[in-house]
Amino acid sequence: MANEQQRRAALVYHAKPKPGKTEVVPTKNYETQRDLALAYSPGVAIPCLEIEKNNSDVYKYTNKGNLVAVISNGTAVLGLGDIGPNAAKPVMEGKALLFKIFADIDVFDIEVDAKDPDKFIDAVKAIAPTFGGINLEDIKSPEAFEIERRLKEELNIPVMHDDQHGTAIISAAALLNALELANKKIEKVKIVVSGAGAAAISCSKLYCALGVKHENIVMLDSKGVIRKDRETLSSEKIEFATAKKLDTLEEAIEGADVFIGLSTANILTPEMLLTMASNPIVFAMANPDPEIGYDLACKTRKDIIMATGRSDHPNQVNNVLGFPFIFRGALDVRSTAINEEMKMAAVKALALLAKESVPEQVNIAYDEMRLSFGKNYIIPKPFDPRLITTIPPAVAKAAMDSGVATAPIEDWDRYLEILENRLGNSQKMVRLLHDRAKAAPKRLVFAEADHLDVLKAAQIVHEEGIAIPILLGNREIIETLCNSLDFDSHLEIIDPKESAYESKRKVYAELFWKEQKRKGYTYYDSERLMRERNYYASMMIKNKDADAMISGYSRNYRSVVKPILETIERAKGVNRVAAANLMLTKTGPLFLSDTTINVDPSASDLAKIAQMTGQLSKLFGFEPIIAMLSFSNFGSSKFPQAKKVTEAVGILHRSNPELTVDGPIQSDFALNKEMLQKGFPFSTLSNKKVNILVFPNLDAANITYKLMKELKEAVSIGPILMGLSEPIHVIQLGASVEEIVNMSAIAVIDAQSKNK
Repeated sequence: MANEQQRRAALVYHAKPKPGKTEVVPTKNYETQRDLALAYSPGVAIPCLEIEKNNSDVYKYTNKGNLVAVISNGTAVLGLGDIGPNAAKPVMEGKALLFKIFADIDVFDIEVDAKDPDKFIDAVKAIAPTFGGINLEDIKSPEAFEIERRLKEELNIPVMHDDQHGTAIISAAALLNALELANKKIEKVKIVVSGAGAAAISCSKLYCALGVKHENIVMLDSKGVIRKDRETLSSEKIEFATAKKLDTLEEAIEGADVFIGLSTANILTPEMLLTMASNPIVFAMANPDPEIGYDLACKTRKDIIMATGRSDHPNQVNNVLGFPFIFRGALDVRSTAINEEMKMAAVKALALLAKESVPEQVNIAYDEMRLSFGKNYIIPKPFDPRLITTIPPAVAKAAMDSGVATAPIEDWDRYLEILENRLGNSQKMVRLLHDRAKAAPKRLVFAEADHLDVLKAAQIVHEEGIAIPILLGNREIIETLCNSLDFDSHLEIIDPKESAYESKRKVYAELFWKEQKRKGYTYYDSERLMRERNYYASMMIKNKDADAMISGYSRNYRSVVKPILETIERAKGVNRVAAANLMLTKTGPLFLSDTTINVDPSASDLAKIAQMTGQLSKLFGFEPIIAMLSFSNFGSSKFPQAKKVTEAVGILHRSNPELTVDGPIQSDFALNKEMLQKGFPFSTLSNKKVNILVFPNLDAANITYKLMKELKEAVSIGPILMGLSEPIHVIQLGASVEEIVNMSAIAVIDAQSKNK
């Protein structure tokens, strides 16, 4: 992405549709006068008096137990330095966003205009009663050390400076696993730490707590090796000052087992890397550019175990693996601190998680055949769904064992279920889809690129690397719109009506006529149709002139689907195409079928739709749990519509006994495990989380998905066509830019899968 494009996109993102990235949303009803009387005066006085009598009831009657303050004075913001509290606010809002999407923790970001540590500490202490925990952020050292130390001593809620401890915890987990793979003992390894800021000091302290010897660490700052004979060292640097007669990184790195980079780009040269011990461990974590490039390091040393802070290489040391889940565990037991035992528990839980079998949805999300513990996988991936059920329980247990938990967990099974239910954030799934598409982008035809919103979506798809757009439509309009959007991409533009494409139209017409001549089409008809965008674009896919296609923005669904179905064969074993919508809900993904194609499918059609939707869910890494919906439950009605669903279930039980599927069932029973278990414990869906709903007809499916979308109960991605041999997808009439971008990612993922 060009700098000016990135600047524009970032500013628009932060400014529209409303400024900022977070908002406060009510959690209680407020529609009636009674609601308001309970929410405020006079009803609010009652919980106030209860809290006055028992201070801990503040957790019972307010949001304190799930509210964290992200606090900064803006003195060390990202790589921007001392930019002040106002300029730091976008970063703090971003941190708040990460807390919410990864661990469902609410955050107030607070920017304090105070560089003096005493004034900053006083301000934080004064507002601390509001919060269940405090995350300090982007405060320059050495003041950061003093601020965190005093707040931990003087407050009775968890306090953590993530810049110090986040990187330390994640890199320590990676180090444990890297040492195991390199067959090296932690108490014997020699470590060079490039950088002496808050993160470097905290990393070094945590490594020592794990067993690294102080005398085996050599630390460097901007002046070179930190030696005991250097004057005016801070107390933090004194702890890691060496007596060795070393001055430069080149001298220090010779024979070292581990390099920890928390400094600046490109300071570790290939020549230096070659002088390290066998099986060197290099964590080059400077961002955005590491101390040595990943590819260069791996090319220089075949025996290297490498990690960076970047997402485009294996082993990303990403703080989001830590802070949301550490605070989650601390809040859930009302811990009075985040102590060393809790941090160590997080380290060990992360390290162990990397050794476990990776869920298929993680392999799929990162476009890996099979992630497994090894040199290229020493720490879990940020979007591993197991993180929230692994790290918080370990942290919570450590808090309980170390005596800082004031509300110990008694029912661990129930706690794990609560944690799993926090996983349903829709934006995480969208990010996974985009990342997976970007792993292997395909040539994607936008068949209506002469419409502004479609072209905007194509621009985002191009700039994000989701696909390689091919812009199809009226050339003059496309070029005019590109100029208005500053979309100077030199992408391929195709206008099927231009004379330049006459020879290609003839090739496509000949191919189309050969297959359609016994279905009422003449060769003249075929030539005429190839001037129409959806026929031409479909033939591009069929003829392998492109990989995937998106259409449907400006025309009704059936008029778009017709040329596709006439051009593209069904997939093997499929006699009826169907469509599903992926609904990203607060409690997890739901696939709804058939939402656009089959008006009144037969029992056998319903069975096939269920099979195809199950295959679709597996494409995204979800094991299908299918509810066949009706207005009745398990044969309670003899009406034809209900009997049809019963027959479909019977077909599936006979033809696909491996599928978890049952019905007829009403939607509330399908989605409410407690209701289902109580009312119909015999069902194969009992105690399972349904992720596929198959509807008995188009009315029910289409109405449901559109209601869910418009009532903001879910983010809708789709309709996703199922049963075609080629990756072609039809968006809804007037789809938003966001919907088109998401469907573009789906089309690319479909192409990736079909290519395999």
